[in-house]
Amino acid sequence: MLWPLAAGAVTCRDETWEGNRYSICEVDPSAEDLELFLYDPGGAPYGDFTTLEARLASKGKRLAFAMNAGMYHEDRAPVGHYLEDGQEIMRVIPNAGPGNFGLLPNGVFCLADGRAEVVETLEYQRRRDDLGCRDATQSGPMLVIDGELHPRFLPDSTSRYIRNGVGTTAEGDRAVFVISRSAVTFHDFASVFRDMLDLPQALYFDGNVSRLYAPELGRADWGRPMGPIVAVVEDAAE
Repeated sequence: MLWPLAAGAVTCRDETWEGNRYSICEVDPSAEDLELFLYDPGGAPYGDFTTLEARLASKGKRLAFAMNAGMYHEDRAPVGHYLEDGQEIMRVIPNAGPGNFGLLPNGVFCLADGRAEVVETLEYQRRRDDLGCRDATQSGPMLVIDGELHPRFLPDSTSRYIRNGVGTTAEGDRAVFVISRSAVTFHDFASVFRDMLDLPQALYFDGNVSRLYAPELGRADWGRPMGPIVAVVEDAAE
């Protein structure tokens, strides 16, 4: 079930589901400044939460929450579609391909004014003008599509990783970010969004680079440099 959010709040908690441990952060996009970040003004990728924090501090801002938000190449350029503040940095990739990203259907996490939606890629292409996304990041595979788990996920899979992703409500009024605290299968991870959180759409972000910044949980993960980052930004005085 979804927990109610206080006005203007990011709420994070640790949960156990079906024997696996997860950290869950819920955001109301109508009350919070939820944004995507990739490159600094000089064109260098932020790569970690500390660098992004320093940039925000110089503008009188601070991080309230952050997570890696999509797959990327060695130079940290996004593998799929990436849109930031209305500027398209990478086009939509609609076709199947290698790796988890190309395991169709994949999807796009779209941030519009007051709304956040996970949308299957081909639907995103059809509805792009109507969606009005200010920021968007493509990743894959989809975890939950219209209330159903991705058809390729196997309950008896032995492939286990730390994994992270995002799910949204049908109305786009809640974005729920989840990172596993133990290695889990795709089937296990997707079931959190559908069966525990009751979310109709959910998208996988990564399984080799899964990072969370959540002061409420005492987490500011570090490690291998990241590509796209999704974050809630607040005024430093708040």
